[in-house]
Amino acid sequence: MSQPTYVIVGANLAGGSAAVALRDAGFDGKIVLIGAESYPPYERPPLSKGLLMGGKAPESTYLHPIEFYAEQGIELLLSTTVSRILPRWGAVELEHGSTLPADRILLTTGARPRRLQIPGLELTGVHYLRDINDAIAIRDQLQAQVRVTIIGGGFIGAEVAATARQTGCEVTMLAASARPLHRMLLNPAIAAFFAAAHRSHGVDLRTRCRASAIEGEHGRVRRVVTSDGSAIDTDIVIVGIGTEPASELARDAGIATADGILIDPCCRTSTPNVLAAGDVARHLDRRARATVRLEHWQGAQNQALAAARSMVDRPDPYDEVPWYWSDQYDLNLQVAGLPKIGDAWVLRGDINASSFSFLSLRDGRLSCIVAVNRPRDVRPAIKMIEAGFPVVPHRLADVSIELRHQLSQTVGGVPTGGTRA
Repeated sequence: MSQPTYVIVGANLAGGSAAVALRDAGFDGKIVLIGAESYPPYERPPLSKGLLMGGKAPESTYLHPIEFYAEQGIELLLSTTVSRILPRWGAVELEHGSTLPADRILLTTGARPRRLQIPGLELTGVHYLRDINDAIAIRDQLQAQVRVTIIGGGFIGAEVAATARQTGCEVTMLAASARPLHRMLLNPAIAAFFAAAHRSHGVDLRTRCRASAIEGEHGRVRRVVTSDGSAIDTDIVIVGIGTEPASELARDAGIATADGILIDPCCRTSTPNVLAAGDVARHLDRRARATVRLEHWQGAQNQALAAARSMVDRPDPYDEVPWYWSDQYDLNLQVAGLPKIGDAWVLRGDINASSFSFLSLRDGRLSCIVAVNRPRDVRPAIKMIEAGFPVVPHRLADVSIELRHQLSQTVGGVPTGGTRA
């Protein structure tokens, strides 16, 4: 009896993690890992930091050396695009028309940058940042006195702004909202803090400002025209206005999608023997009571591990508190949980000292932590979010009481006392 073939579409962090997890789980059939890029699975966080700065080589981002996959019996097909998945016939069709058998398919196709819709995007010097080649192309142009305009005030825009300033570039950042990062963090005080931090490092941060056109000379970018009619002289434009899920393979195969591929807690889609994980997948978060599509390192890796367990018929639901981080200048930002509009916020620490956490409360329970240069708060806060027990706001705010001690002194969801009130 022939061994089954499992095909993973997307040779990224999620896809690579799932392939290795299948072997670790004892699966001895054929594993085919397909990626459109020429690189083996790699981690994306360094793209806007170390790799962009020039301190890291592309190979340092690899999940494993390329030889590792052959050693594990994983067939790695790079620079290969999948044109269709055919779950009904147990096959995957490649771009050149050939097909691969696929008893089970895991889609880890990720997300792609959302494209800006203004004139001038075809000019040389306009970049998006999503993959290693993007980072290398931008890195080679970041030099002292080079004028960089960043369109977008989210995490990518903010991280690239910090990196570009640290390489001596003149940086202008355009944020459509009143403050950078506000849409992700939902806390005006934190967003204002990061706005001030970027300005203090020399970034010309313009809020409530959109790019309306990019103009150039001799085919190369020269200026960005904004919604208020002003023109910004620039040598490089970097666009970071969010992403959209690469879910068309699932959609075209009749699999349920809605801003991502819809999956159950065990990463199974609406079609038997097709699973999904990582940036492309949308799942129900029981704490937020809403479906979410996460685009973070932790989610991509650990959701892929849950998918691998389901593929070997040992399902174990993915139910982790989302956690991600961002490094900007000397500021380490960590976020765990999912804040919502209407949550109450408790401040712990000192904003003026650049060492603080904001904790969001919903129905008397901790729902999210946003920590800046306070890493010791994060792990106990995650455990509090997981446990879902009631918390006392003034105790959370009291920095003389470590959060880990507050966690250990809570029994059955009721604070036991024994610490300063």
